Amino acid sequence: MSDVKDLEAAAESLSMTELIRLQDVLSRAIVRRFEKRLALVFSDVVGSTPYFARFGDEAGRKLQQRHFDLLNAAIAPEHGRVVDTAGDGAFMVFESVASATRAMVALQRSVVRDNDNRAQDHRLYVRIGIHVGPVLTDGQQVSGDAVNFCSRVAGSASAGEIRLSLAAHADQVDVEFRLRSRRQRPVELKGVDRPQELFSLDWLDATRFPTLVRFEDGTEVRIPTLDVVRFGRLREQDGVTANDVVISLADPNLQGRISRWHFELHRRADGFMLRSVSSSTTELDGKPVVRGEDALLRPGSKVRLGGAITLEFLSEDFSGEMTLLPSR
Repeated sequence: MSDVKDLEAAAESLSMTELIRLQDVLSRAIVRRFEKRLALVFSDVVGSTPYFARFGDEAGRKLQQRHFDLLNAAIAPEHGRVVDTAGDGAFMVFESVASATRAMVALQRSVVRDNDNRAQDHRLYVRIGIHVGPVLTDGQQVSGDAVNFCSRVAGSASAGEIRLSLAAHADQVDVEFRLRSRRQRPVELKGVDRPQELFSLDWLDATRFPTLVRFEDGTEVRIPTLDVVRFGRLREQDGVTANDVVISLADPNLQGRISRWHFELHRRADGFMLRSVSSSTTELDGKPVVRGEDALLRPGSKVRLGGAITLEFLSEDFSGEMTLLPSR
C-alpha cells in the first residue's frame, strides 16, 4: 500500500504531458510482459437452472460436480488449465486450438458415456465455445476482449455442440478437425457489433454414428446432437416440440401409417440404439424391431416405417462426401 502511495505522490509532480508519456510506457510494458496468444474455451451446463428448480440444490450441485470432474479428466492430457468456474460453467486456456479441441471432444464423448445409465431427466448436457486470441495473463488470471468473445461463442451453441470462432477454425492445425467443422450461418452475438461466422464441430465417431438421415425424395436432415433423438409425424404438442425429426408424407394414407412418435435413437458410447416406441411396424435393415426393443443402428442402416417410407442413415467421411458404411 505504501508503494502505491509513493507512486501517487510521485505522479503529482509530473506534468500532463509527462503523465501521458508514462501511461504509454506502462501500456507497452504490460503488453510486452503479460500479453500472450492462447486458445480459450468456455464450457457450460445446459438447462441447469430448471434442473435446480425441479430437483433441488443438492441434485443441482451434483450435476455441476459431474461436469467439473469429467472436464478435469478431459483437459489433463492436453495440459489445459481451468482459469475460473462460476456456477455451472468453466473457463479454460490451452496452448493451441488443436489441444483445446481434442480435450473438448474427449469431454463430450465422456459425457455421452456418463449419461448411458442415467435417467433422461438426470443426463448432463454441455455446450462449448472455442476461440483464440491475445489476452493479458500473469500465469493465473486471464483477461481481455478475446475472453468475452469466447464466452459469447459458447452461449450461442446448442446442447452437445462444440462451436469454434472463425479465428479458432483458421488456427486449427488438425486436418481432421478442420474437415469435420461445418460453417454456420452468421450468428448474432450479444455485445458484438456484427454477425459472426462460426463453425460447428462434428465430434462423433463417423464409423459408429450417422450424421444425416435421407428421405426417399432425396431430402437430407442432419441428426441433432442429442442423447435421445425422436422421430415421428407429430411436430408439436401443447406448444412444445414433439419430435426432433418430423416425418411428413404427402399421401394421407401413407402418413397415417407413421405414428405420432414412431422411434427414438438413443446415443450410447459405441453408437446409436434404435428403440421402437410404436405399435406400427418398424424395420431396421429388413428386420422387425418390436415396440420397446432396442437394435444397433450404424451408418448405412435403413429404417422402414409402417411400410410407408424408408429412411437411410448416412455418415460423412473426412472429405465431406457421403459414406454408406456397412451396417453389419
